[in-house]
Amino acid sequence: MAVRPLTVCVLGGTGFVGTELVSRLVRDGHDVRVPTRRLANGTHLKVLPTVQLVAANIRDGRVLGQLFAGVDVVINLVGILNEHGRATFRALHKDLTTRVIEAMRAQRVPRLLHMSSLAAGAQAPSQYLRSKAEAEAQVRVAAATIDATIFRPSVIFGERDTLTNRFAGLLRLSHGVLPLARPGARFAPIHVDDVVEAFMRALADRSTIGKSLDLCGPDVMTLEQLVRLTARAANLPCHILRLPDFIAAMQGVVMGMLPGKPFSSDNYRSLTVDSVCKQNGSEMLGLTLSRMEAVLPGYLSDHSLQSQLDRYRRSASR
Repeated sequence: MAVRPLTVCVLGGTGFVGTELVSRLVRDGHDVRVPTRRLANGTHLKVLPTVQLVAANIRDGRVLGQLFAGVDVVINLVGILNEHGRATFRALHKDLTTRVIEAMRAQRVPRLLHMSSLAAGAQAPSQYLRSKAEAEAQVRVAAATIDATIFRPSVIFGERDTLTNRFAGLLRLSHGVLPLARPGARFAPIHVDDVVEAFMRALADRSTIGKSLDLCGPDVMTLEQLVRLTARAANLPCHILRLPDFIAAMQGVVMGMLPGKPFSSDNYRSLTVDSVCKQNGSEMLGLTLSRMEAVLPGYLSDHSLQSQLDRYRRSASR
């Protein structure tokens, strides 16, 4: 279904999913406004002809009002997996969503596409999942005046992800030995292109308004299976040490104190809930879903262009 050219403001547009979605919006003829704290974060988007990159603090409601002037659609992709200083789950999930809705009402922006997370819930075990649920609740309350669609994906994989690339990096550093928390946690990984396609189809399909769409890939797998699949695709050895829950919880405490928080107590608690679909919105949207095993070798294999470029960068920096 064709959509007339729109002006779209994408919050979180310089990130992993945002980069792919902004590129697709431009390709389909839309004007895209992308706010970012630092313009350098969006350098890779400057080559796109209809992208307006704006240095802005999106936590300021007045700034949001200015950003949304003349906009047809707001897409909110903002999310964090761990807290850092003032960047808390509540601030960037719930509070930001509240300000987004207020600014949209002030500027009479009619359409909102909102990214949440599968397994988000008021009684979820982690702050991450509870704050995502609080943001969803804000969007549902706004449904009386704003045409909103909520997307709740399982883990997302793709060439620039922090999921498979991180596991591949850890396996390289450790010569294949990986202590793994919650190895039996279940996921339905979905490719980033499929997530982008879901957003684009919802943009063209008014029957998605007012709905929450769980997005899952075609295969359900455990975290251990996901890591082993990553290792095979990257041609790496893989020796998993399955951690008992009490040790995994301690791992979250210790690693949560390291720079960058590679793993945290909140991450551990999120892993205690399976991230799989009861009703897959991907099927409702008619998506042809990519299988993880078919995609991973394209960017993790030693023969992939991305891997060759990464090796060149590492050698050039020595």
